[in-house]
Amino acid sequence: MSASRVDEVPKPMRRDAQERRAKLISAAQAEFAAQGVDASLEKIARDAGVAIGTLYRHFPTRLDLLMAAFRPRVQEFLEGATKALAKEDPWEGFVHYLENLFAMQVGDRGFNDFLSRRFTDSAETERIHDEMCQQIEDVLTRAQEAGAARADITQADIVNLIWSNGRIIDATSATAPMAWRRYLYLMLDAYRAERAHPIPEPPMTDGQLYDAMVHLSQVK
Repeated sequence: MSASRVDEVPKPMRRDAQERRAKLISAAQAEFAAQGVDASLEKIARDAGVAIGTLYRHFPTRLDLLMAAFRPRVQEFLEGATKALAKEDPWEGFVHYLENLFAMQVGDRGFNDFLSRRFTDSAETERIHDEMCQQIEDVLTRAQEAGAARADITQADIVNLIWSNGRIIDATSATAPMAWRRYLYLMLDAYRAERAHPIPEPPMTDGQLYDAMVHLSQVK
């Protein structure tokens, strides 16, 4: 019987391949930021100075490229949420979370799309969105339990706010790039517990929210 084979260690990527991959990620970050997650992969390849086949060798699917491009932004976003939860004052933490989230939407259509949608073909993006939704739940519940945020706000209300802010940024970025902060603080006044009044429409269910985010990823 032949000797048992030791598990092979993957060969390190050649320097020229590493450079092509880095150029593709840089080009993707710029193009996704400008055009959103549906940006042309052909243009990304051209901007990186490679053939489209080379792009697909490094990133077999659009989602693979999206995750490589957005990974630093996702990490920054999740770290911001952790800082919000560490704030001593729960309302201050809630405000910090939303301001950090909305600031990260500015100037990056791709990351805005990523926050707003569900990509069901990727276990990694689903995990990230689940973590994001849990952070929303945590920071919101903390403010509600402190009596600072109104009790009838739900996770779905915050995601709807993300969608609304994305449209505000699209409309105002060229003429009033900080307008989004005004509308955030107007909404924060509405979210204060002492401002609560009955609302005639119930919040979206978790299932409705999930389906809406999936639907956004399918709309071209």
